[in-house]
Amino acid sequence: MGDGMSGPGWMPEVPATLGRLLAWHPQPIPVEPVTCLLVALLYAFGVWRLHRRGDRWPIGRTVAFLAGIATIVEVTATGVGGYGMQLMSVHMVQHMVLSMVSPVLLLLGAPITLALRALPAAPHGRLGAREVLVHVLHSRFAKVITAPWFTLPVFVASLYGLYFTSLFTTLMSNWWTHDLMLLHFLAVGLLFFYPILGVDPGPRRANPVLGILELFGGMPFHAFFGIAVMMESSLTTTVFTHHPSTWPGSAISDEHAAGAIAWAFSEIPSVLVLLVLFMQWRKADTRDAVRQDRAADRDNDAELTAYNQYLAGLNQGGG
Repeated sequence: MGDGMSGPGWMPEVPATLGRLLAWHPQPIPVEPVTCLLVALLYAFGVWRLHRRGDRWPIGRTVAFLAGIATIVEVTATGVGGYGMQLMSVHMVQHMVLSMVSPVLLLLGAPITLALRALPAAPHGRLGAREVLVHVLHSRFAKVITAPWFTLPVFVASLYGLYFTSLFTTLMSNWWTHDLMLLHFLAVGLLFFYPILGVDPGPRRANPVLGILELFGGMPFHAFFGIAVMMESSLTTTVFTHHPSTWPGSAISDEHAAGAIAWAFSEIPSVLVLLVLFMQWRKADTRDAVRQDRAADRDNDAELTAYNQYLAGLNQGGG
């Protein structure tokens, strides 16, 4: 290509600009865009199948899921993917998007719920894809990997255990291990936000209050990590030591920018997740109120009558 962007681990000959970062430039073996296309087609097929039999599927869920797919493609199949091999600031954008933005959007699309509704039930006595999915969702393994004591340490370790050890240098040595690392970012984000959002069915009942607590339990670690990187006086990793003299800034200033990105980025998904959790909380309160009203109609408000009689008894005893 004209910008010197060619081959694995290419070094761009020109500084990064917004146009070059967003330009379409998949890596030599376009694993991410092909995989994303297949996943999007599967989701669309599930939606089509529901509509075909007369069931409705919220358009907002479809939009959220496809937006999540788009964010993955944007940070892997464009100039972001190439410059991310050379600039820690761009790489940090990849990390933050894949671990905190893409997972939230994908989960808001409720793909598991769609699969459960779209997959046909197997004949009696047989095991089909739908039955396997239900079994996995209620398995002990699912309970373990979605528990806060598992998801939070993994979420934190993907920051501190990666960038402050030699593991990051090893994973950045070639495209394949680099792609494995990007997949890890996405998987960790999905694991962390899946039980918090509670949009899809899971091994434990979703609770908006607990979700808020889990969210606030994880977000500070991102801020602390970003501040630690911003305060480094020397490079944290040797991966980004080569900074062309014709490019603005320096390797250490770019690393400080990466720290600032990590520090600030946690606010974006946090606000979105909080909005979703508050909406779920409000809906749950509304459902409880409706259920109580229906129960009162059925028993002529026996609970309130009994409480009033209890208060009357207290007053008589006090008199």
